[in-house]
Amino acid sequence: MEGMGANQNNSAKPRARPIVRLGIFLISHSNIVSVVCFTAGVVALLLLPILAKNTYISENALMPGSANNMLSTHHVTDANKFIKDLTDMEFRSGASPMERRKLMAHYMSALDAEVTFHKFYPQFNQFHPLHFFTGPNSDIISENATCSSFGINTVGIIRAPRGDGKEAIVLVTPYNPNKVGMGEALSLGIAYSVFALLSRVTWLAKDIVWLVADSQYGEYSAVAAWLREYQAPAFRRVDIVNSETCNESSTFNEFGQGLCVDGKLNGGFRRAGTMAAALVIKVAEQGNQYEDSLNIYAEASNGQMPNLDLINIVNYLAVHKQGLRIKVKKMWSLLGSKWLKTLGVIFESLGQIARSLNPQWKFGIPATEYVEGAATLASSLYYQGLGVPTGPHGAFRDYQVDAITLEISPKVSLTKMIRRNEFILRGGRLIEGVIRSINNLLEKFHQSFFLYLLTSPSKFVSVGVYMISFALLVAPLPIVAAYLHSDASDSVPQNTSAEVDANHKSWKWLNSARKVLVVHIWGVVVSLFPFFLCQVPNTTPTTNFVLWGLLSAYSLPILYLILGSPIFEAVASRHEKNTWASLKSVTITTTFIGLSLMSVINFATAEIGALLIVPICLLARPLKLDTQARSWRTLLRASCNLMLGFIGFPPVAFVLLKGAFEDFYGINVGDYWNWLESLWAWNSATYLYIAVVHLPCWALCIHILFHPC
Repeated sequence: MEGMGANQNNSAKPRARPIVRLGIFLISHSNIVSVVCFTAGVVALLLLPILAKNTYISENALMPGSANNMLSTHHVTDANKFIKDLTDMEFRSGASPMERRKLMAHYMSALDAEVTFHKFYPQFNQFHPLHFFTGPNSDIISENATCSSFGINTVGIIRAPRGDGKEAIVLVTPYNPNKVGMGEALSLGIAYSVFALLSRVTWLAKDIVWLVADSQYGEYSAVAAWLREYQAPAFRRVDIVNSETCNESSTFNEFGQGLCVDGKLNGGFRRAGTMAAALVIKVAEQGNQYEDSLNIYAEASNGQMPNLDLINIVNYLAVHKQGLRIKVKKMWSLLGSKWLKTLGVIFESLGQIARSLNPQWKFGIPATEYVEGAATLASSLYYQGLGVPTGPHGAFRDYQVDAITLEISPKVSLTKMIRRNEFILRGGRLIEGVIRSINNLLEKFHQSFFLYLLTSPSKFVSVGVYMISFALLVAPLPIVAAYLHSDASDSVPQNTSAEVDANHKSWKWLNSARKVLVVHIWGVVVSLFPFFLCQVPNTTPTTNFVLWGLLSAYSLPILYLILGSPIFEAVASRHEKNTWASLKSVTITTTFIGLSLMSVINFATAEIGALLIVPICLLARPLKLDTQARSWRTLLRASCNLMLGFIGFPPVAFVLLKGAFEDFYGINVGDYWNWLESLWAWNSATYLYIAVVHLPCWALCIHILFHPC
């Protein structure tokens, strides 16, 4: 009877769910799972150029190229006259920037456009911790602004005859009024030819805004200042101060008096509808020696990208209608990489074998195409991860407006009139076609992708594909953390009571969590040091970097002594030598959380960060234990840990990556300061990731390597 009762109890015991059994299996084999997942993540990243898809138009309403171009040689002639009048002022002794602005306003008003002028003060990029994720503070801008240090944007607005004024398309042409080069003059000419055409057409359903951005203080600064006034107007204290201290009647107010008699110069700030899209038009001073080409710049702040349909219609119209060669940024150093070429040959051979087995298996691409795709992919990943806009179009993306910069490079010099006419005609018709497609939209861009990586102008990798590599790279972190937690919890001193055992376990994890918290607080402190170093006058980047390093090194033990007082250490000192496993578990957990959060803000930064920090987090083990074992396996692990620790240090990683992608010649420690300065000046979240996530996790891994166990 007793045996029957025992059998009944065993059969009644609930069986663990499959997901629980799978979790236990993965945790118990964490070493093998870590190697397999990380290797698969790297392989998946290398396969992305092969997995890229051809671009396509997702929104049917765009219909690029469905209508014939209306821009004719008549508009090109008017554009040439505008360019001639503008360039002739360079040789006129009495010509001033004010005269050039009046000339542009005169040409705009002759097209029955509403012409306004927008006055702004230069924006000096300065790191300030309280305004990191916000727009520039007007008080900061006004500190160095004077009555003469301001820019004036010229704005022309065409009201759509078939529209209700609720939507608009923006054309932007940066120019420096102090010295207008041939490239800027041609970009203004192309924009004027399109503007002249759109002022007469009857099919226009969206208002057209032509912003001639005063770039003497920077292209981005001029566009961003106009956008702030357009999207969020505010009566700032800087305006009050300047109206009281500056005699503006002799500077800005008299600027438009010559046009007021025509009744077409509008006072105040004029607006159109909600922006559907924006195009920044530029012409390169030095052309392509082979053919006319078009460079597309799309990256905005913190890895934001415009809707892929906007790039697709530009690519389609430029290639199939205007015969332009489309170019996107590449890592040129990778094009000559031997290991990448070898990898391309291997993938090409595998593709041929796959097609021989089944013709429907379309795996593999030519080796040369793989190398170019990998170089473009690396560039797209780097510039998105950098978090810094690649042009003035980035200012629009901050307001959720899709925008790109189009830089047209002529094949030869445009001094000959015939060649210039052809160039303006092709460029103008391209812009006309893009505007006509956007004009067809009934709503904002939404059909295509916002998260993608480009491998060529006509191929892309969507977020659903490239997130697989990131998921595989970080998947081992929670598994190894759980294994270390269970293993450290089981390794308790023998001959201890249950109460002492529980206290030991709880304190061990609390002590490890406290250490990790202190180091991450230190990372926050390190991120704030540049604000104070920038206040020191007459310092070089090298000096700032050295001071930053010294302050960071001295602040860690001081912060630990303040937050980790001897009261806490007295209890845990007996078991201090056995806490490295729990410390590594908590470190890996925080690394996983930091990378996951960063993937939401900037996926490219999280991808690059995972490649650098995950290996040392997984392999970190006290060197003392590896050297005492004296086996080839432990010595190899110790060597790998030292190498990964050296590579994972942010300045070293920066130097190695810059040398790999560019050149080691001329690199100095001041370059790292300049690079970080550009990150915080543009409020890039990559700066916070480096200081608050990567650096503390690296420091904790180094602490584990030299742990006194």
